[in-house]
Amino acid sequence: MSKQHDIIIIGAGNAALCAAIAAREQGASVVALEKAPEYFRGGNTYFTGGIIRCAYNGLDDLKQLIPDMSPQEAASVEVGQYTEDDFYDDLMRVSNGLADPELAQILVSESFPTLKWLQEHGVRFVLAFGRQAFKRGDKYHFWGGLLVEAVGAGKGLSDQQFDVAERMGVETRYATKGVRLLQDQRGRVIGATVQGPQGFEDLHAKAVILACGGFESNAEMRTRYLGPGWELAKVRGIPYNTGDGIRMALDIGAQPYGHWSGCHAVAWDLNAPPTGDRTITELYQKHSYPFGIIVNAEGQRFVDEGADFRNYTYAKYGREILRQPLGMAVQIFDDKVKHLLRDEYHIPQVSKAEAATIADLADQLGIDRDGLEQTVAAFNGAVQSGDYNPTELDGKATRGITPPKSNWALPIDTPPFVGYAVTCGITFTFGGLRIDTRGQVVDTEGNPIANLYAAGELVGGVFYHNYPGGSGLTSGAVFGRLAGTSAAADVAGQE
Repeated sequence: MSKQHDIIIIGAGNAALCAAIAAREQGASVVALEKAPEYFRGGNTYFTGGIIRCAYNGLDDLKQLIPDMSPQEAASVEVGQYTEDDFYDDLMRVSNGLADPELAQILVSESFPTLKWLQEHGVRFVLAFGRQAFKRGDKYHFWGGLLVEAVGAGKGLSDQQFDVAERMGVETRYATKGVRLLQDQRGRVIGATVQGPQGFEDLHAKAVILACGGFESNAEMRTRYLGPGWELAKVRGIPYNTGDGIRMALDIGAQPYGHWSGCHAVAWDLNAPPTGDRTITELYQKHSYPFGIIVNAEGQRFVDEGADFRNYTYAKYGREILRQPLGMAVQIFDDKVKHLLRDEYHIPQVSKAEAATIADLADQLGIDRDGLEQTVAAFNGAVQSGDYNPTELDGKATRGITPPKSNWALPIDTPPFVGYAVTCGITFTFGGLRIDTRGQVVDTEGNPIANLYAAGELVGGVFYHNYPGGSGLTSGAVFGRLAGTSAAADVAGQE
């Protein structure tokens, strides 16, 4: 006979572990079910860069999150501020105004307190110098309000959260997945049927929290909801996020919510494996495209590479790549900007070509030679004068070509030229379950489903079309903490 816990959490990524820590903090007994074997634990959190967006009012706030920041480090940065209004405005701007206002406000207002809460539990953060900072004068400046990174990136964040949860007495069961939710005659959730190494088992609890990701690893669901061709996308993270939590909740009448045909999808190495590699993790991504141009197999540009900081465009450009012939594209740079490329461009597994001429580069990459030569010539001729500054929206643009390049437009004219072949890598899906402001799942009539809560990537209504970089981890942490706190309070009320 299995021990009955107060709360079952289905999932073991960032959102699930934040829920577990919050629930234990309130005295509830917790078991987290990890579908993966222990070696593959951690969900998509493991595959992130560990950079987390939060509102802050200045350097003193950041010092609260990074108390071991040295005086020399503090003196070397210009962080400005990124207020709650800034965060809210960014979220609304990139989601075309569709983000649920109540959920957006919770995400924004609880972003800093939640990271401070994690820090107080022992999760360590650093300034994100490696991928988010450029030096201007004697100071480092950061792109797009994104400054804070977990020590050890995504793997480090996951390992630290597991350490905290285990220290607080959270039980984790590996290779165990949720199959269906159990309800009593009044419709209250009273546990879940799970499947583990020994087969099926009914686990009973006073509350269940769903935090097991979206459906990005389910080719059938991707094609059904995102559209034709999405079964061909590569999966950036784990193969285990197949929509189980969403399905279980919908089966008992939960309300679907959010952008079901939308997802976070990026430029991903063309020859990356079908799902994430635990060694390479996020380094198959290719995010320095604002400093060059992106062309398809016909040698044609198809997006504005400089529309905004990459933090606000990379999550939607994967979709544009998938729409191109062969579902692929090439990022092209010349010698004068190669020093700006992020570290993921330098891994041994990169799909890369280098040549002294644009024609030879096209031949090596297997894309149309004439098309690429014409595109580069037209692009170079359209570049306008102005001061180039990779640390800000510099307004150095093209004129007279479609699509334009709105910032960071430099001629591609300094050999050797280098090209990186990419395809679409899907990160997570935007459609999911509707929750209320307590993190409780609501049914199709808008009523809370008793004892059922949700957090993380299976929550709908937060992101539409696009998202501000780093806010996925923030969302998981904020709504995980909310769900765990609410579930534990309700459990205490049942006693």
